[in-house]
Amino acid sequence: MREAVILVGAGLMAGAMNALAGGGSFVSLPALIAVGVPSVAANASSTVALFPGGLASLWVYRRTAEPVCGVPLPVMAGLTLAGGLIGAAILLSTPAALFDAILPWLLLTATLALAFAQPLGEALRRRLRIGPAAVGAGQLLLGIYGGYFGGAVGLMMLAFWSLAAAGAELKALQAPRTLLVTVANSAAVVWFALSGVVRWEAVAWLAPAGLAGGYLGALAGRRLGARHVRWATLALACAITAAFFWRAYG
Repeated sequence: MREAVILVGAGLMAGAMNALAGGGSFVSLPALIAVGVPSVAANASSTVALFPGGLASLWVYRRTAEPVCGVPLPVMAGLTLAGGLIGAAILLSTPAALFDAILPWLLLTATLALAFAQPLGEALRRRLRIGPAAVGAGQLLLGIYGGYFGGAVGLMMLAFWSLAAAGAELKALQAPRTLLVTVANSAAVVWFALSGVVRWEAVAWLAPAGLAGGYLGALAGRRLGARHVRWATLALACAITAAFFWRAYG
């Protein structure tokens, strides 16, 4: 019963975070590890559990997705799908002890993305431009990261695209971001499910709670200030990242 309470609470919070600012895996992954799921299986199970929430968001944006930086959306989706499959395969071949050592650095990368991805992308855009070929190559790498871990990958996509999409509004990029994050997760979900690594009993608690949290988060997002949401998310991400560094190296 205690495990169910932890997972339901984590699912609600993770779903709400994804709806508000991203970073839901900062809650779902530690919760799975806390109830005894090994880290690699926890990462895979977290991806599967939060996937329905991504599909719900995708449904909202289904008619507004457009080409990204001059690259047709089907091409971007194909590259992201390939990257997601590669990333998922790499994760499943990573020994648990090695992943435990890598995990804090992945969380740190995601935390930095939450904090600096958008302003860094805007600053770099003033100094350089990238073409469609580089956009495609970068999207493949982002797909690999999404399949392997995926924390804050949506923000990383927005920051990367801003280097090529001069003058583009972030709002216009939200639909393709949601689509391509879901594509990367789709590849990973299929691979994880076929591999047998997913802890379905935990997913059964996390996934419905994540859907409910996503709905409640969307409602809250209409009332809460964006700055307060962002700072609260960053504070939680920093605390969890520090805890995992202590767990791995302390």
